[in-house]
Amino acid sequence: MDNNEFKENLIQVDLKEIMESSFLDYSMSVIVQRALPDVRDGLKPVHRRILYTMYENSLWPEKAYRKCADTVGTVLGRYHPHGDASVYDALVRLAQDFSMRYMLVDGHGNFGSVDGDPPAAYRYTEARMSKLSVEMLRDIEKDTVDFQPNYDDRLKEPLVLPSHFPNILVNGSTGIAVGMATNIPPHNMGEVLDGVCAMVDDPDISLDGLMQHIKGPDFPTGGIIMGRSGIRAAYGTGRGKIYVRARAEIVEKPNGRYQIVVSELPYQVNKARLIESIADLVKEKRIDGISNIDDHSDRNGMHIVIDIKREASPQIVLNHLFSMTQMQITFGVIMLAIVNGEPKTLTLREILREYIKFQSEVVLRRTQFDLKKAQERAHILEGLMIALDFIDEVIAILRSSKTIPEGKEALMSRFGLDDVQAQAIVQMRLGQLTGLERTKIEEELEGLRIKIADYIDIIASEPRRFAIIKDEAMDMKKKFSDERRTEIASVSGEVDIEDLIPEEECVLTLTNFGYVKRQTLDTYRTQRRGGRGISGMSRREEDIATELFIANTHDYVLFFSDRGRVYRLKCYEIPEGSRTSRGMNITNLLPLQPEERITSMIRVTEFDDERYLVMVTKNAVIKRVSLAAFANVRKNGLIALDLAEDDVLSWVRITSGHDDLLVATKHGKAIRFHEDDVREMGRQARGVRAIRLLGDDVVVGMSILRENGLVLTVSETGYGRLSNIDDYRLQRRGGKGILNYHVEKYGDVAAIKVVDLDDDIILISDDGIIIRIEAQSVRVCARPSKGVRVMKLAEGSHVITMARVPHDDSEEISAVEDDGTADEGEDDLTPDIDDRDDEEN
Repeated sequence: MDNNEFKENLIQVDLKEIMESSFLDYSMSVIVQRALPDVRDGLKPVHRRILYTMYENSLWPEKAYRKCADTVGTVLGRYHPHGDASVYDALVRLAQDFSMRYMLVDGHGNFGSVDGDPPAAYRYTEARMSKLSVEMLRDIEKDTVDFQPNYDDRLKEPLVLPSHFPNILVNGSTGIAVGMATNIPPHNMGEVLDGVCAMVDDPDISLDGLMQHIKGPDFPTGGIIMGRSGIRAAYGTGRGKIYVRARAEIVEKPNGRYQIVVSELPYQVNKARLIESIADLVKEKRIDGISNIDDHSDRNGMHIVIDIKREASPQIVLNHLFSMTQMQITFGVIMLAIVNGEPKTLTLREILREYIKFQSEVVLRRTQFDLKKAQERAHILEGLMIALDFIDEVIAILRSSKTIPEGKEALMSRFGLDDVQAQAIVQMRLGQLTGLERTKIEEELEGLRIKIADYIDIIASEPRRFAIIKDEAMDMKKKFSDERRTEIASVSGEVDIEDLIPEEECVLTLTNFGYVKRQTLDTYRTQRRGGRGISGMSRREEDIATELFIANTHDYVLFFSDRGRVYRLKCYEIPEGSRTSRGMNITNLLPLQPEERITSMIRVTEFDDERYLVMVTKNAVIKRVSLAAFANVRKNGLIALDLAEDDVLSWVRITSGHDDLLVATKHGKAIRFHEDDVREMGRQARGVRAIRLLGDDVVVGMSILRENGLVLTVSETGYGRLSNIDDYRLQRRGGKGILNYHVEKYGDVAAIKVVDLDDDIILISDDGIIIRIEAQSVRVCARPSKGVRVMKLAEGSHVITMARVPHDDSEEISAVEDDGTADEGEDDLTPDIDDRDDEEN
């Protein structure tokens, strides 16, 4: 061939155009046929082919498992010729409880772990359909979805599965295509189906309305989502950043050391790598304060224990872990899916709208299929009824016919039947000529006519189809819904956060050992519990509520520590717990220093100038500050009271500006004075003297006196009495006070409280014994009296704590012993020493 002839056979092409065209074809193939899920069933082609192959092979949940090698081989041979590794990896993920919120494959064998361990080879593992995947394929035989030829045009495969639940939201999806990616988080089945029903009822429902049902993502590994702004952005625009934290609790050990216990990790975090990264940070001294890390996880759940050094603050260490490791991750939501063959970023409303539209089509096509089958069967039965009405003539015609086709022609000509009806008559059994069989045919025909009318009504009525979608959604919720695993924590300062938190009354509780919890008021009123423990438990477990009050979820809560610092939270930021639960240690919520303890919890609706905070320390320093001074409390807290080195802040109360205060000491002194005696001070001031202490005396209680209240005094030896507030005459601040109790006879004072007769009193001794008594069971005596025995103590034991709680008939209430020795001693007539000391210490 010469050069001229060779040139004539050359085709001139533009390389740029060829590359653009080829790459575009490749990228669209990856996008549509490999990497992105369909909005209707939430599946990529490989997952859809795996489930459909299992359906064809009848691998039902109630049948035996089958080797994954068989399933993978069948998928490759029939529908997916792209390599066995890709198919097996996809099958494994469908069976992992840490990857799928609701598993679509029931696996048997080693399918990998949250530590990143690989699954066993497919010749060792077995699998079958889960009960949920059956619901994805239900009605596929009723022409509910379109089919397409497989890769070699031998078989047909479904373009989409009927999917009777919104799998794209329930299980989410992750995929990287060419030039685009998707990252849809999993959700709770019950919440999503409630959202479907809400949109069926109101197609124009707002995003806020939907978020009343669909709270946010619900990851299979649990964890805590920090705030709602990222969720709202993702649902409203299709893109958003969600911050997910590990569930970590700071736990105090009996020896006073702290541990961080991690029980849940963020979604898709490798546990082994996380522990390794923490260890590396400790070795590099980028994180201080960690002495040891142990992984106690087993089949019962995750349990990582991080030991904290004695001198380190556990909250600061935990914050470093959140900021420097995968104990907190950013989940970037990209809700991208295939819609009508094209990739599209969707909002939550658009996803649900597309799903409802698809389900309406599924119901329509299924009903059309059922109608066609019912009409065909009714048509045959109508022919049989004609034959039974003229049975003698039919028999005669068939007997006179030489062949079956001739007989069929004769029947069709005589009775106006078609070929299908005539064939059915020819194939009739003699047993169908009995009266009973005739009745069955009549009943079946009547039932079919009713069904046909119903099917026609469904096809003609869109509201009927929507009602069916809603009913089926509720049925799915009843079968498969479970409790939410991922907590959504409220974060103050977020945009629109207040609007997303419903205002409701709740009960806040703070215990003696620093555990705090929030409960709805209804829960507190309806749930009951048995008596407190008696003995046999460690001191750390013997805990009682020292603060308990009703607050609104939007109220502020101030926490005062024994070191004179104040911290602030919104009420909704305190985790909710059941009435019988212990709550969360306050060190998980506040950046407390080592050995720092919360001593008071105050509810504040608004920070006004007309109310005051009164603080009293163990060494009798008192300070009164306007509530407005604490309107802006930083996250790390503020100094509320400048304390002496050996002093601790023990009591904080809100006053009206017109209250009388009672301060009592361990050695039996008490003083009552008006709060105006304590001048208003600035936040940085140290305070003035409340009562002059003698020797090693200390303050054991401070209360605001109120009308009809009674002063309860309890001694360390287990005796107690009620006294009228009028027994404590008004004095001037700073004096020695008056005699409240004969401590030289009956023992030092353990605590005082102003109580009502309908209260219950809880007492705890230093050997861990708890008792609950009714306040009205304690005798009312004059001020210095001994009172009656309120708690029987073991030898060498003392009462150390007292708390006032609302009366509860279901509690174990102990009887008070009145031994008849109550001493109605006389009032102390020693003149009050007005020793004012207005100099700040």
